[in-house]
Amino acid sequence: MNKTILTTGVFFGLTAVIFGAFGAHGLDGLIDAKSIASYKTGTDYQMYHALLLLALGVIPQLTAKHKKPIFYLLVTGIILFSFSIYLLSIDTILGFNAKSIAFATPIGGLLLIIGWFLLGYRIFKHFS
Repeated sequence: MNKTILTTGVFFGLTAVIFGAFGAHGLDGLIDAKSIASYKTGTDYQMYHALLLLALGVIPQLTAKHKKPIFYLLVTGIILFSFSIYLLSIDTILGFNAKSIAFATPIGGLLLIIGWFLLGYRIFKHFS
């Protein structure tokens, strides 16, 4: 489980850097400043949670049984939150109206919050 968590954390960190560079250099002049700021929010949150996955993968006090639901919450949250923001930000470039997937962003955010909460709960339970 730890190898999967760490590999996924590395993947999301790597793609956050790639998407961030694309957003900073490739989108300038193609979308408005508000959309670029929104896109950056997606890359920031993707990177924060990639780092959290790396930390989760190396916490020895938590068993695989406890890590697994946190892992799935974070991965699903990253995909729904960050990737929906990417699509919503560049929908004019892609030529389709991505507003129909806007519901995914708050659901993804909620999953990230629950993942953090569950991690905190598991850590608190272990050390108390």
